[in-house]
Amino acid sequence: MTEPSATARVSGFSPWEDEYGFSRAVAAGDFVLVAGCTAYDNGMVQHEGDPYEQAVAAFGVAAKALAHYGLTEADVVRTRMYITHVRDSDEIGRAHKQVFDTVRPVTTLVVVEGLVDSRMMVEVEVEAYRPGLASMLESRTSEGSKQP
Repeated sequence: MTEPSATARVSGFSPWEDEYGFSRAVAAGDFVLVAGCTAYDNGMVQHEGDPYEQAVAAFGVAAKALAHYGLTEADVVRTRMYITHVRDSDEIGRAHKQVFDTVRPVTTLVVVEGLVDSRMMVEVEVEAYRPGLASMLESRTSEGSKQP
């Protein structure tokens, strides 16, 4: 049996997806890669000025994308956090621990000059893995479903 390449893309989370030409999440084999997520919802930045709450919200966006594949935070194997100021690292780290303490994915925390909206304090990426996911998605696709 051949492994499918990129299958089952998920979109509809951000106005920038169409504008910049990207998907929120893509399944590639047994992995799901989730694009950068922020505390942006319904056209507004949520929790302005609160790095902890913005991180929790951003991880929530990522979790919603994973749910389209039947995955949860327990399937996450890697996280990346891009933060706009080093002073926020402890609060954002606390949010990461709240979500992933029992999972313990590998993670990277990077301080960047800024994000697409200056009110955003953190952007997160997640990668998840589930053995057999590719086969499950392939069977769904062969049954006529285009989305996971």
